[in-house]
Amino acid sequence: MTTVTVKNIPDALYVQLKQAAQLHRRSINSEIIVCIEQALGGQPMDLEMTLARAQVLREKTSAYPISDEDFNAAKTAGRA
Repeated sequence: MTTVTVKNIPDALYVQLKQAAQLHRRSINSEIIVCIEQALGGQPMDLEMTLARAQVLREKTSAYPISDEDFNAAKTAGRA
C-alpha cells in the first residue's frame, strides 16, 4: 500500500476528524481513508453478499435474544 502524508490540516478540521474517529471507534488514519472513499465513491456495495452476511449473523445470534431494555443498559454501561 502507498503512504500519503497530509500537511497543514486546519486545526478545526483535525478536531472534526478526531471526533468522528472516536465516534466510529476508528483511528484517525482509518477515518481519513473512509472519508476519502466516500468522497470518491468508494467500492460499490455487493447487496447479495451484504444480505448473506446479515443472514449468517442472524443465525449466529438467534439463540441469544435480548430485550430493548437489556440492550440499552449494556450500551450505556460504564458511560459517565
